[in-house]
Amino acid sequence: MNRPDPDISLQDEAARAGWLYYVGGMTQDQIAAELGVSRQRAQRLVSRAISEGLIHVRLNHHIASCLALETELTRRFGLTRCRVAPGLGVGADPSRAIAPTAATELERYLRMPDSKVIAFGTGRALRAMAEQFAPTDARQHRIVSLLGNIAPDGSATLYDVISRIAEKLKAPYYPMPVPVICDTAEEREFFMHLRPVQAVYNLARRADVTFVGVGQMSADAPLAVDGFVTPEVLAELQAAGAAGEIGSWVYDEQGRYIDSPRNALVGGVRVEPGQSQPVIAIAAGPSKVRAIRAAMIGRIVNGLVTDEATAEAILSDA
Repeated sequence: MNRPDPDISLQDEAARAGWLYYVGGMTQDQIAAELGVSRQRAQRLVSRAISEGLIHVRLNHHIASCLALETELTRRFGLTRCRVAPGLGVGADPSRAIAPTAATELERYLRMPDSKVIAFGTGRALRAMAEQFAPTDARQHRIVSLLGNIAPDGSATLYDVISRIAEKLKAPYYPMPVPVICDTAEEREFFMHLRPVQAVYNLARRADVTFVGVGQMSADAPLAVDGFVTPEVLAELQAAGAAGEIGSWVYDEQGRYIDSPRNALVGGVRVEPGQSQPVIAIAAGPSKVRAIRAAMIGRIVNGLVTDEATAEAILSDA
């Protein structure tokens, strides 16, 4: 007799728990009683339903305040695309708040029948977006990375997203097989002239749409937290006027890339300002307001997915 696949049974159980929680409105105690499991197991099943994409919760009603913010951001910064998601309140993870809206924006392009080259940066917000959209057969598209995928210790970068996205789409994907930050200009020159790297680089440069994360350059800068710059280099960049970074390329308050030895070591494609194709920033949170605003001022990005609080902060200081 064939035994049932335990993983399939667990997924069924997780999906049912997620449905009861998000659609049925049951508490975890009620779910535990309904499924005949402990409260702790019910909690784990609900978490698994979301993390594995078994349940997707989307807000279909467009809140008037969010629409007004979208309109004003578009007008003031000349954006081609703008989506503002309702916030989750003080202390909540902003990436979680905007992930469903960002996934909806990505799905607009995935539904297009003609082949698209879709480029991605990296970061926590893009990773959250990648977890939110439903698996679909979109193998007509090509998924490409903007930047290197090798961390300083030789490991794969923690928040690389293209493999996860491509897996969900059954689409071909093209990682950038170089260090995020090279040790010397000569090392970068060597890597960037390798034939496979050149192929990925050229593909990324002609992307039909690009999704990027935005990093702040304050003390909690992702580049510093993730070990890509030392405290000394971070201080030098701050002294040079660093306001934010996209794809590890650092720019100032006006969205101009800083002319520094550190920028010259980045492996990958720099997103050039003033592009006609969509370049959509996926970013939210108080620490990112300055960086997002600078990227829009400098036209490094021409699209934005963010949350209410971030949108209001950007407009209040613009």
